[in-house]
Parts: sequence; structure tokens; C-alpha cells
Amino acid sequence: MTDARFAALDELTTEELRHRAFDLARDRRDLAFLVDVLQHSPDAYAYEQVDGSLGSVVTSVDEAIGMWSEFSGEGRGYGEAEPLLRAAFIDYLLRHGKP
Repeated sequence: MTDARFAALDELTTEELRHRAFDLARDRRDLAFLVDVLQHSPDAYAYEQVDGSLGSVVTSVDEAIGMWSEFSGEGRGYGEAEPLLRAAFIDYLLRHGKP
């Protein structure tokens, strides 16, 4: 069952995986997952150099999702972080999503 779920998720685009994982995290109020994903976004390193730890700045699920939008921008893509982020999204959906 998990292999079939993994295969179905792996066929999705990274952006669709992100949407599904973020929707699930919002429903679960899972700030820790969102902060972890933010820390692996392409622009997180630059942000942390200027403003400090993301974990200390982000205090709500909605803030985390808004910050993702700010980091990723329209059409900026995932860069070299895409394989890691895809794996994180798929893992989260497999562990916490509906069977």
C-alpha cells in the first residue's frame, strides 16, 4: 500500500506536492514541519544571515506559509534544494496524510 502511495505522490510535480503538504500542515497546525521546510528553501540561508534563526522569527503556521511565498517568489523554482524538498513533502504526506 505504501509503495503505491509513494509512486502516486512521486508522479506529482514538486509544486503540487508542496501544496498538498502545506495544506496538510495547515490542517495539523504543524509549525515545526513548515519551519524545517523553510530552512531548506533556496533563500533561507540569505535570510538567516540578515535576520537570524527562522525558528525564532516564525511563530504561526500562516506566517511560515507566507514566508515561503516571500522566499520562493513567482516562478523562482526550488533550485538545488528541489530533491530534498520533494523528499520532505512526500515523506510528510505518507506519514500524516490519509492512507
